[in-house]
Amino acid sequence: MGETPARGRGAPGAGHVLGVDSGGSGLRIAVARADDEAARPLAVRVSREPVRTGPAGIDAGHLLSQLLPAAEELRRETGADGFAAACVGAAGAATLGDELRARLPAALATALGVRHCALAADAVTAYAGALGQRPGAVLVAGTGAIALGTDPAAPGGWRRADGWGHLLGDCGGGAWLGRAGLEAALRAYDGRSGGSTALLARAEAVFGPPGALPGALYPRADRPAVLASFAPEVAGCATAGDPVALGLLRAAAGHLADAAAAVCPSAADSAVACTGGLFGLGEPLWAPVRTALTERLPRARPTVAGGSPLDGALTIAAALAGDRLTLPVDGKLLQITRPAPGP
Repeated sequence: MGETPARGRGAPGAGHVLGVDSGGSGLRIAVARADDEAARPLAVRVSREPVRTGPAGIDAGHLLSQLLPAAEELRRETGADGFAAACVGAAGAATLGDELRARLPAALATALGVRHCALAADAVTAYAGALGQRPGAVLVAGTGAIALGTDPAAPGGWRRADGWGHLLGDCGGGAWLGRAGLEAALRAYDGRSGGSTALLARAEAVFGPPGALPGALYPRADRPAVLASFAPEVAGCATAGDPVALGLLRAAAGHLADAAAAVCPSAADSAVACTGGLFGLGEPLWAPVRTALTERLPRARPTVAGGSPLDGALTIAAALAGDRLTLPVDGKLLQITRPAPGP
């Protein structure tokens, strides 16, 4: 576990909450004061070991083996007397989180004194980190891509678009863009139309002989991440003026904006926030995304994400502790477990 310095220490008994962000790059755990509506982290721990996924879905035991010792360290460091609430945001929780939903609330209550527990899909914690509890939509683009929208004051709950994985969707995400770039490289290698010699040169530099690409990619369990690793090469070729790469970035932006448009509430003042590692590509992606969002959602307000998914987990936990949670509760996307009422 790595750590960041604490930004303050709460007094014992003051009331604290726990936030967890579990994704493809590992586990991040933080503590905030329960009465801090901004949910600013007091201290953070980071594990670079991603939580395993097996035949039963996300491995709850593996997550707990990392989470509980780190949370105990944070409890001692911040002077917390247990936790009023916790929120665990996990990639794949909506479809692969049955074991987490079954085991986490009791385990956190027993080991850490957690009284209220939220288990959320990572898109939900991304939403809360980006927009808090305001109406709007969040567009999350990393290795995959998903859009999530809601208006907490209106019926209908969460609206979700894409996030179906690299074989069935995640259109415009990093794996999609990297795969499209490699396809364009192989088209040039074959002499077919739609190819890019610039992308072919980058594919050879990164992966070796083009003919060996199928054997290098298809057997790998981490294939989406490997495909996504080529997305920066597409952006680099686009910056250098390659027309095929420029077209791929415009196509990715269109797919991402389509997903955002599918979930954005109809209110004129709805905010649309973009977040996720793919936006680290900078202007080569941002520029066509802004254009596509303006075309599809002319009445919405594009906005910079206010915080990260870890910030979102803390925001949900603090709102839950203070009975201020207005985000829609959902059996798959945002499950809440509260203590049973007394006799």
